[in-house]
Amino acid sequence: MVRQINFDMDGTIANLYGENNWLDDIIHERVNPYVNAKPLINMNSLARVLNKLIRNGYEVNIISWTAKNGTNEYNKRIAQAKREWIAKHLKSVQFNNVYVIPYGTPKENYGFDILFDDEENNRNNWNGTAYDEKNIIEILKQLT
Repeated sequence: MVRQINFDMDGTIANLYGENNWLDDIIHERVNPYVNAKPLINMNSLARVLNKLIRNGYEVNIISWTAKNGTNEYNKRIAQAKREWIAKHLKSVQFNNVYVIPYGTPKENYGFDILFDDEENNRNNWNGTAYDEKNIIEILKQLT
């Protein structure tokens, strides 16, 4: 059976909440915090371990929400910004799927096996093993 590794973005690998005025930008439907978010972990190290896991048969996915109360048009721009962020920061990683889904959608409907997510409710509802955003690379290295 194929094994999956799934990542949330905001607060897990992308520091959306560290961006100045992130909440005001989201309220006013600006994508700046999604575009400018700094990585929360070393992306080169993450890419190396993910590529090794992919070579060993793992699937790797992103499962990330759009903005709470975002309009359809704004959420489309968020999805594009998130895909561009991934392409910029993890360009060597060939993700199997990048799901950018409406805020609050159960993530367990989109993946299985392993989830990294900073939100406790997502981890508690996950139908597999779920980890918070701490020690991602160290946990992944144990799988190689």
